[in-house]
Amino acid sequence: MTAASVALITGASRGLGAVIARRLAADGLAVAVNYRSDRAGAEKVVDGIRAAGGVAEAFAADVTDETGTEELVADVARRLGPVDVLVVNATGPQPSVAVEDLTWQAHLDQLTFFVKSPTLLVRAVLPGMKERGGGRVIQIGSDTVDRRLAGTSAYTAAKAAQHSLTEVWARELGPYGVTVNVVAPGWIPVERHAGIDEAGYRAEVPLGRMGTPEDVAAAVSYLASEGGAFVTGQRLTVNGGHT
Repeated sequence: MTAASVALITGASRGLGAVIARRLAADGLAVAVNYRSDRAGAEKVVDGIRAAGGVAEAFAADVTDETGTEELVADVARRLGPVDVLVVNATGPQPSVAVEDLTWQAHLDQLTFFVKSPTLLVRAVLPGMKERGGGRVIQIGSDTVDRRLAGTSAYTAAKAAQHSLTEVWARELGPYGVTVNVVAPGWIPVERHAGIDEAGYRAEVPLGRMGTPEDVAAAVSYLASEGGAFVTGQRLTVNGGHT
């Protein structure tokens, strides 16, 4: 991607999304920081990027809503330029649900973020990517599909579906120069994990430490770069060898 390229990162007002936005801005991309409700958080990310010499704007949108997603992509194009790099990061609550209590709605809640939202976003950015002869789609997945933890039926099923979409879309969109990959982190502590004991998990990681948001952002940066131009349909797991 060139310095004039535009990256849209969904759910970027905090956590992984915010760090990914800062990394891509440091790489020279103009960054669209999407948020649903945390305007102050998104503006803080934007201010930090600008202070470091980068280009960024904040964009409010619910990326699980079809009209909202279309309007988001159009607004980014008007204010920054057409989207060259799409980072599908937005997520929602991930409650533990025993199979005895599992409902179809619990599945739908997860599929909304990890199947519906990616589909809406890719549909919205694809016409422009086709017209320009290329683009990058990078989904933020999870290594939970390999861990198969009890109580995560709905989340794991939705994440597995997201990974499968990546593989199918890579094959389907390759002829247009569009790469599609998924970065699958392990447990990466961010703001919402404050106070949770990490010792037990860390003891199971071969590299002997917790992953950081910067580790994930580095993987996204690679896939968005010219160095990742011939990589598509892949799942890049970032978890210190945990799986």
